[in-house]
Amino acid sequence: MAHRSSLTFVLGGARSGKSSHAERLIMEQPAPWRYIATAQAYDEEMHARIAAHAARRPAGWNTREAPLDVAGALAATPEGMPVLVDCLTLWLTNVMLSPDGPDVETASQGLAEALGRPRGPWVVVSNEVGLGIVPDNALARRFRDAAGRLNQMVAARADRVVFMVAGLAMQVK
Repeated sequence: MAHRSSLTFVLGGARSGKSSHAERLIMEQPAPWRYIATAQAYDEEMHARIAAHAARRPAGWNTREAPLDVAGALAATPEGMPVLVDCLTLWLTNVMLSPDGPDVETASQGLAEALGRPRGPWVVVSNEVGLGIVPDNALARRFRDAAGRLNQMVAARADRVVFMVAGLAMQVK
């Protein structure tokens, strides 16, 4: 990954190796690295997942939790600092389920625009959720469609897009 300002978009299915690959890309840059976390732990299983992610990262990572305001966390990051945003689909879930949250389309457009103006080497992780069957309920269909639109907006702005399958990285763009 180049040292200049750039956006790399890493997407794939569950347990495809997205986060590990994205972490390796960022760690090719000199530390310190910023980790913008979007996950929220509402149960013990999610607490364990978050802890496992944090435990595998070596020293040099500076974590900022941003379940709703990823664009603000990016703006607060020093110029030139390598950034990993993990992940957009958890952010989208937070936005969609927030009782007083922003409009999903407006929030997605705003985040995609912020990501399109990287001020350092930025890597963003997202799930590709549109490869399976059509969900059987309206909320799941809305989520799948919104995630697909968000992924398209980010991919269009990215300098590089990587699709992960079974731990293998495929260069898409």
